[in-house]
Order: sequence, then structure tokens, then C-alpha cells
Amino acid sequence: MRIIDRHITKSILSIFIITVFIFSFLYVVIDVTSTLDEIIDRRIPFDILVKYYLSYLPIILVQTASIACLISTLFTFSRLNNDNEVLAMRSSGMNFWQIIKPALYFALLISVIVFWLNERYVPMASQSTKQIRNEHMILEVDRLKKNKAKISNLTFYGLKNRLYYVDAYDPNTNELEGITIIEHDENQNVRQKVVALKGKWIGLAWKFFQCQVTEFDSVSLNNPTKVKVYDEKLMDIKETPEDFMQQRIDVGSMNLRELSDYISRFSRSGATKALNNLRVDLQQKIAYPIGNFVIVLVGLPFAMIVKNRKGMTFTSLGIAVLIGFLYYVVNALALAFGKGGLFPPVFAAWAAPFVFTSIALILIESNFS
Repeated sequence: MRIIDRHITKSILSIFIITVFIFSFLYVVIDVTSTLDEIIDRRIPFDILVKYYLSYLPIILVQTASIACLISTLFTFSRLNNDNEVLAMRSSGMNFWQIIKPALYFALLISVIVFWLNERYVPMASQSTKQIRNEHMILEVDRLKKNKAKISNLTFYGLKNRLYYVDAYDPNTNELEGITIIEHDENQNVRQKVVALKGKWIGLAWKFFQCQVTEFDSVSLNNPTKVKVYDEKLMDIKETPEDFMQQRIDVGSMNLRELSDYISRFSRSGATKALNNLRVDLQQKIAYPIGNFVIVLVGLPFAMIVKNRKGMTFTSLGIAVLIGFLYYVVNALALAFGKGGLFPPVFAAWAAPFVFTSIALILIESNFS
């Protein structure tokens, strides 16, 4: 590695570490302040708080890595530019890509680390923090209120190798709406599909209304062997309303392989809206880490252009916040359109990286070609 590359990388790394530490500290302070009444009322021990926030650390790192990477890169290159070091490098024959190479390598490394954290530690961190919070940090009245809230898009694996999808579940009345149940055999072939307009817990069993039961065999999976329609039917379902509340699947606690397997098993359910949402989530898990690299690529041309010595720090910070905000807005809108069915899942997840990469290349071509 060249001396100038080590110089740039060292500056970016040191600022990145400081920025992540500041963001993590601010997150903990703000979260503790906002939940101080719960902490006092429940007299939560200090070791529980420490365990909770240590468990949350991978999630904080994933959420703050992109903006921290952008800030550290912009600060470094703004300072190099204001000290005329960029001018010296260009005078020696280095082009734009040779100068920013250490920053791009660093951003790519952070993207890989974020992907690794998302796959390896974030799912476990989500489950751990949720468990600690439910057991030690949420007041009983708030937990009961949360448990009684109506749930949309409820999905989970049940007994008898069944996959459940419910449009809506009301814990107050124990009523289900828009029910789809897929039962698999031991080889994961679809054996039975149940579709019902509504369902209600009557104390000992579930009663479904406007129900259709379709049976398949292992030979003709695409052609049902028997179809029965019922106005009302008592179902042989062992799960109680409490089981429905406890077995909700959280996409955030699944890695790529688990989510992909889940989508594969769920693909024959006929619940197109839920499948589309899951496919958008799957693509987003792949595209999200790339955002660290993309927003750095967008920010670098601005850092090389800015030459205001006095306002260097605030200008770099302002550019970083603006780019990060715009990237977040574009990404959120694309995902919303994707889950609304307006965009295909792949386009919804990759729209922001594509748009901002295009903007970056246009800026670089127009200013440094």
C-alpha cells in the first residue's frame, strides 16, 4: 500500500470509529431518556440495562455504519482538499479514481461487514433485545395493550407441518380474516390447502366461515384430487389464540437463508401480497449493505469540490446528512411502492443504489473527466 493510501485510510478509519462511538453513545442516551419512566417504575437493574444495550450493539452498528462511513470519508477528503493535498496528488499525475481508491475500498469493506453482521448477529440481537425488553423493561399494562392490538399479515409455522397466513387477527375478539393454511407432508410437498374468509375461536376449536379445503397427492401437485366448500366448518387446528400471538414470524430475526427457505415453502400459498412483501424484504437484505458504498461514491465528488476552509467541517457534515437523508427517502419510497405492488421486488430494493450510483457517475464525469 502506498504511503498516501495509508494516510487516507488511517484518517477515514479514525474518524469512522469516533463517529460510530458518538452515534452509539447518543442512541443509548436518547433511548434511556425516553424510557426513563419505565426504568424507574420497574427498578430495572443496571446489569440488565448493560446486557440490553450490548445486545442491541450490532443493530446500532448496522444502522449507523453508512452515515458514519460517509462522514469520515467527506471529512478526510475535504481536509485534503483544503490543505491542497488533492491538488498535489493530481499534479503528480493521479486521476480521480486513484485518489479516492482507499475510500472506495474502505466503503466496500464496511458494506461486507454490515452484510456479515446482518446475517450472523442482527437476527440473534433482535430476538435477544426483544426478550429482555418484554421481560424486564416494559410495564405490564403496556404489554397487555400491545398484545391486544390488531395484527396484520400474521404468518407462522404451526403443528402438523402447516404454514399459516392471516390477513388480520384481532386478539380482542379472537377473530381471523383472510386465512390461508398450507399443509406439507414429510417431503415438503403440499398436501392440503385451506382458504377461508373468516375464522373465530369458540372456546375449544376454531370455526371457519366460507371455507374451501383443497387436497393434493404427491403425484399431481398441480391438480387437486379433492375440493370441498363449507359455509361453516370446525377445524382440526391445535393452535390456540395464545399460540397465534407467540408464534409470529419476525422478518428482522431471519437471515437470508432462513427467509429464502420460508418464501420457498410459502410460495404455493396463493397469498400474493404477503409473498410480494417477503420478496421485497429478501432483496432489501441483499441491497441494504451496498448503500454504504453507494452513498460514499456520491459524496466524494462534493468533498473534492468544496474549498471553503472555515466551513469545511460544517459543510462536510451538511452534505453527509443531506445525502444520507435523500438516500433514505428514495429507498423508503421504493420499498413502499414495491410492497404496494407498483414495483417488482428486485427493482424496489435496488432502485436507490441504482439511482444514486448513476448520480455519482454523472457528477464524477462532469467535474473530473
